[in-house]
Amino acid sequence: MELSFFTMPIHPVGKSISQSLQEDREAFILADELGFVEGYCGEHTTDLAEVITSTVAFMASLAYETKNIRLGTGTVNLPNSHPARVAAEVAMLDHMTKGRMNFGISPGGLMSDAEIFGNLDNDRNKMFIECINMVLQIWEGEAPYNLKGEFFEVSTEKTMIPEIGQGTVIKPYQDPHPPIVGTVVAPFSKGVTAMAARGWEPISANFLLPKWVKTHWPNYVEGCEQGGRKADFNNWSVAKNICVAEDMATAKAYARDPDSPYVFYYSQLLTKMRAGGRLNLFKEDQNMPDDDVTLDYVMDRLVIYGDPESVADQVLEFHDEIGHFGKLVYAGHDWADRELGRRSMILTAEKVLPKVNAALGALTLENT
Repeated sequence: MELSFFTMPIHPVGKSISQSLQEDREAFILADELGFVEGYCGEHTTDLAEVITSTVAFMASLAYETKNIRLGTGTVNLPNSHPARVAAEVAMLDHMTKGRMNFGISPGGLMSDAEIFGNLDNDRNKMFIECINMVLQIWEGEAPYNLKGEFFEVSTEKTMIPEIGQGTVIKPYQDPHPPIVGTVVAPFSKGVTAMAARGWEPISANFLLPKWVKTHWPNYVEGCEQGGRKADFNNWSVAKNICVAEDMATAKAYARDPDSPYVFYYSQLLTKMRAGGRLNLFKEDQNMPDDDVTLDYVMDRLVIYGDPESVADQVLEFHDEIGHFGKLVYAGHDWADRELGRRSMILTAEKVLPKVNAALGALTLENT
């Protein structure tokens, strides 16, 4: 099992935006130093708690400050962007990292973003598909492109000057393009089947109950079969909320006290999901009343905390429940306490992961 990093992120409203962005960057640089293999961040335009407004711009700020980690857009919200801009900016980032990037995409889930971009009442899934198809056509094709869809048009036919390069979008560093990744946020997602059929890889969200995360693998296998490729569990990434400290008391306080960044994260998310009618993501039983989906109920089921030994055991229990997966994605949270936030990442990489892999290796040997 390898480690990845994913942050939305959610910071306290009123906290210095400059400080939040600086700490987010430090977390990615630390992840690179610790051997995390991938790192992703989200983007939102209309959220004072989620202050990364462009995942491409944020990742560009890390391109020359990291060495080994693959930097991922996590995700570009395609209905809110024009495919020509996406194609050009992602290709540029791919060159800046010299092919050390993944292209994470989604329809976007924040309704205030949809409203400000004028697509609140549109079929955003349809916009998403049209946009990514055009991005790929731009990369695969040659100018002047002449692409026309229901929502977007792409052409430089009237203004192209080929002898000086005008009118052409740059192609990515990676051939034919960066690996495409999608987040999976629903139980029994058919989206993961469609993604896998196109050769894209999934990241299962950290706010899904384990029983719903487990439903993603069969659908991924189905999609790989449709795409004529073999499903490999090493390509399945699963995000988890993890808080590790030197001792159980410190970990419990940082994960569950009222001023905990983990508590703040889920109080924000719970409010958004309740407003958006998506509390089903948190329900063990879909007939469960909404009022029973409390903050404590969610925290009890979705946050792993403890000393390294305890957290390793909990990760292994989670692995046993959902099945094999290749990348454990550490969900980033606000550094309410900078040292504890950093230490949790360090202990996960240096203490927890080796224990997990030693146990998985022993299990493999027993089964051979």
